[in-house]
Amino acid sequence: MGFFTDTSVCIGCKACEVACKEWNALPGGDLTFTGMSYDNTERLGADTWRHVAFIEQRKPLGPQQPGVEHADIDVLGLAAGATRPDARGNGQRGELRWLMSSDVCKHCTHAACLDVCPTGALMRTEFGTVVVQPDICNGCGYCVPACPFGVIEQRDGDGRAWKCTMCYDRLGAGMEPACAKACPTDSIQYGPLDELRERAGARVGRLHDAGVTDARLYGADPDDGIGGAGAFFLLLDDPEVYGLPPDPLVTTHDLPSMWRHAGAAALTLLGAVALVTCAVEMPRRR
Repeated sequence: MGFFTDTSVCIGCKACEVACKEWNALPGGDLTFTGMSYDNTERLGADTWRHVAFIEQRKPLGPQQPGVEHADIDVLGLAAGATRPDARGNGQRGELRWLMSSDVCKHCTHAACLDVCPTGALMRTEFGTVVVQPDICNGCGYCVPACPFGVIEQRDGDGRAWKCTMCYDRLGAGMEPACAKACPTDSIQYGPLDELRERAGARVGRLHDAGVTDARLYGADPDDGIGGAGAFFLLLDDPEVYGLPPDPLVTTHDLPSMWRHAGAAALTLLGAVALVTCAVEMPRRR
């Protein structure tokens, strides 16, 4: 099971953020504007498991294909164009657009946080999601740098690691996660990953047909560096624009080879010590 977040229909209402905090009893935190946008929660963290990013771009709105009007894209849920005065005071359409995206833990198929946890506090559930068991977490913090997305964080005054559980308690009761339930535009969709990937692929195809050639899926490929994300996205620009790594790779990817090389080095060292010992002992025996 997983999330498909269609950013093309996100309106930035932050209903998902509020629903997540309410259901999971998360601290409110200090809400301050960054000075860079209207976003007041800034990023994912121990107290913010859903974060709606606001990205303002001076970029033409809508399709760039000849014969496709801006109005045609509105039915797809993209933000309508704004009228802005040019240097001569004449109104021009389409120079400013907002990209909004509700970010969340990716619930990676190959999860580095799981690999490095020494206590088993992080576990893979029967739904394929990754959750932290707070009663087992010892606050070592190994999982924090292991996450390639910077999702997991230790809570101030607590020390333990916290992140999205995809509302594990709700899933067990046959309910959908609180964020998906609260989303008024169905930007956040929950269900079997195979079905969501098929639906997402069709959605990208419709956007491309409408002239939105920048639309692409992020995290939907099971052959990527994390084995596919349990929470993937439809983006309208490069991943870096949304603060996402372009080619995420599980940070424990090289651990097996590192252990093999360390083992080989240790055997070589033991062999060298044995040879030196033999070389020293042989003259003494004579």
